[in-house]
Amino acid sequence: MKQNIYNDPVFFEGYMNLRDSGRTYNDFLEQPAMKEELQDVSGKRIMDLGCGTGGLSKFCIEKGASSVVGVDISENMISRALKDHPDKKITYVCSPIEDLSFTGEPFELIVSSLALHYIEDYESLIQKLGTFLVRGGRLVYSIEHPIVTARKDMKNWWEDADGERLHWALDHYRHEGKREQHWYVDGVIKYHRTIPTLVNGLIQQGFTLEKLLEPLPTPEGLELMPGLINEERRPSFLIVSARKNS
Repeated sequence: MKQNIYNDPVFFEGYMNLRDSGRTYNDFLEQPAMKEELQDVSGKRIMDLGCGTGGLSKFCIEKGASSVVGVDISENMISRALKDHPDKKITYVCSPIEDLSFTGEPFELIVSSLALHYIEDYESLIQKLGTFLVRGGRLVYSIEHPIVTARKDMKNWWEDADGERLHWALDHYRHEGKREQHWYVDGVIKYHRTIPTLVNGLIQQGFTLEKLLEPLPTPEGLELMPGLINEERRPSFLIVSARKNS
């Protein structure tokens, strides 16, 4: 059964309080890098997988995209997207990414922000996304970095008695599969994959890898969230950009 953690009321309240604070890793680390990597979206048809509250979909429209289809498994997220980021050029679809079917005109760009690490079958998803793209279309996605998801208990910072962070512990890297962690609630499920699995999964489905990014925080982020300096010690996120060959 596919996890719909964002429909859990405790999780959703905690998550939205965090996002609404405007001081998150998304605001000053992942999203700035993602938006820059999208490049010129003018006139493009775009699919936004795991669109959440619609912020990235709205950004694409503001930058000139002709249309966006935003997809999310959570009714809570889609409701919030319709409230916060309504736009006649955005169509929101409530569906698990794995179950999504699409028979309309293919897209020139598929973007996904921090959603694919929730997907169990990566290879099948990449194969499906290839059928949604025009030849030469791009796929740009971000995930939690494999060095973050690797350890099976997902507790990575080792600290001294005073709480000072000593080092980042990496273990179980080659042991791919399900990970569970406590994030507002117990049992939040993610899936760990190695970097070769991520890249080779694209190549095997007819994509050319264009870029891998490990984003660094913005200067504003470092000022408002000093803890982001730890991104110099290890990356939180990985951004993958690839192009469909045929």
